[in-house]
Amino acid sequence: MSLPALLLSALMLAATPAWAQLSRDEAAAAAQRATGGRVLQVEPAEQSGRRAWRVKVLTPRGEVRVILIDAEGGRPSR
Repeated sequence: MSLPALLLSALMLAATPAWAQLSRDEAAAAAQRATGGRVLQVEPAEQSGRRAWRVKVLTPRGEVRVILIDAEGGRPSR
């Protein structure tokens, strides 16, 4: 790779936002870690004007819970 191409690649990476949009699989993994359960369904949602993932989980106690995972931060919504 030439030096100008390498510099251009480095500049493009530096311009990328610090947070990355959370994927469906990453949201499922975050919900699984938060509940210890088995993910049943993941679909896009919105909460307070922010993007989120709505994750339906079967908990170890046999309860079905819906967890909203913030699509930008990856944290479960309270």
